[in-house]
Amino acid sequence: MLLVRRGLDKMKNIIFIAPPAAGKGTVSDFLVRNCNYEHISTGDLLREEIRRGSPLGEELDKIIKEGNLVSDEFMIKLMDEKIKALPKDKPFILDGFPRTIKQAESLDKMLVSNNVTNNMVVFLDIALEDALARVLGRIICPKCGRSYNINHEEVKPKVDNICDDCGIELEKRDDDTEESFKIRFDSYLTNTKPIIEYYEKKNMLKRVDATIPLSDIFQIIKNEANK
Repeated sequence: MLLVRRGLDKMKNIIFIAPPAAGKGTVSDFLVRNCNYEHISTGDLLREEIRRGSPLGEELDKIIKEGNLVSDEFMIKLMDEKIKALPKDKPFILDGFPRTIKQAESLDKMLVSNNVTNNMVVFLDIALEDALARVLGRIICPKCGRSYNINHEEVKPKVDNICDDCGIELEKRDDDTEESFKIRFDSYLTNTKPIIEYYEKKNMLKRVDATIPLSDIFQIIKNEANK
């Protein structure tokens, strides 16, 4: 994850790198609610572009309908437009980008060209066994996407199975099964390893143990973001 600062009075922007069930969504939600962060999720961006019917959205819709994967070039173009349009007075979180070395290198260029400096990457580190235990108790709001966990006191909904924000019934993700999760987890780590090494060599990576109490994770990231 990457934190970027545009001015000395703001917290750094964050690029999050985290395997499934590491708690990235929960941490991002905390930063948005308490630290005035703008949360940029590539998944949300793709869905938004399709809904808007923008030129990029039409191109994306065609890619998906033809059964093709979204290319580096498309993701880079989409992210470049988003970064240029960001408000100047808010720090931001990048969630889901970069996913390849090419994307990471392009992101470096985007940030420089937009005068976005003082960046930090945060890797939420968690073992498969711990992540699996979490995912089997995860429930999500189908409207706002907020994630809860029935096995984790810090992130249980206030009312059983009801979203704190939307007041609607929470759902379990279809792919939150043990077999499918193990495949997703291993695939993510394999594909992300070069990105982690890339940012380690640039001395930008901050590893955070994702199994410590959430309050401690929040404090560690806040402290790093304010340096």
